Amino acid sequence: MLWHAIAPSRGYTKAANDLVRNQRLSSDAKILLLYVQGLPADRRGVALSEHARALGITGRGYQKAKKLLVTHGFLYEWRQQGGRGFWTTEQLLANVCLSPDEARVARGGGAVPVVVSPGERKPTVGQPGARVVGGYTPVDEERGKNASHPPSEPEPQHEAVAEPEPEEAEAERVLLSLRHVHRSLHLGVAEARKLVKLAVAWLRRGVTADDMRRVLAGDLPVGGVRSAVGFLRHRLVHKLPEEPAPVPQPEPSPPVTPLVACTGPGDEHLFRPGPGEDDETRCGPCRREAARVAWDEAQAARLAAADDDDPYAHTPWREKVAAVRTAGAGAEMDAPGR
Repeated sequence: MLWHAIAPSRGYTKAANDLVRNQRLSSDAKILLLYVQGLPADRRGVALSEHARALGITGRGYQKAKKLLVTHGFLYEWRQQGGRGFWTTEQLLANVCLSPDEARVARGGGAVPVVVSPGERKPTVGQPGARVVGGYTPVDEERGKNASHPPSEPEPQHEAVAEPEPEEAEAERVLLSLRHVHRSLHLGVAEARKLVKLAVAWLRRGVTADDMRRVLAGDLPVGGVRSAVGFLRHRLVHKLPEEPAPVPQPEPSPPVTPLVACTGPGDEHLFRPGPGEDDETRCGPCRREAARVAWDEAQAARLAAADDDDPYAHTPWREKVAAVRTAGAGAEMDAPGR
């Protein structure tokens, strides 16, 4: 195999051969680690999942790569609750394997001595030295010449990265995805984070990510937009949907009254008084039976009174006419002179 390489003088990332040849890490895990290692200082405040998404490592592939980094001591995570009750996740990604104690010291800003082999020099000078996690001591060299090995530079210091809240992460993903709808809506990560709070308000009002993306990227000007940040801020503010109507609460059910022994006739039984019947001592059937008996007695009394006033009150009209005729005929027979 022929091999030819030109060492760059700037814009490169130093990686240990032990890391590159590590058979326990997948290619996604190595690429993700090297990608984060070479980021500038202003890009380190981003969650590891966002860096993976920028590399096209998503879904199951990202989960596998992250699990390998955690298993072999390259990645540590700590969840903590802030003063307002929100949970955040701090991530520590190192280019060397760290023990849990070393990771805790690195998280707190302390120095962890790690023994490394001395540089390959002829002859070897001195004993193995010590270094601090996350940094190499620069060596003197001529930067104008093209050497066989790239010049050494201080490695980026590891920083604890706070995972965004679920709603903020979802809103940021929607804003960054608008570049795929139209190139004039391309946003950088820093620009998208300026609009995250406005987009979160949409999600909290029940708007789905797809609907918000459709509204923000729909009906664009013919020539595109001049400022993606200003255009999207205007739409997020002025097209914010109304708050959903409150869900009506069901009316509370009336209190259940206790069972009461019925004082009506028959076998002993219980009943439950209805609303406004706290003083009731008889159940519904017993009350209806008592009302029927009372009505029958009142009807009988009325008929008896009517019989006293009119003996023919309850006689059918045919019999009543016959009785009147009979009475009339008897009266004529008893008349004088007959």
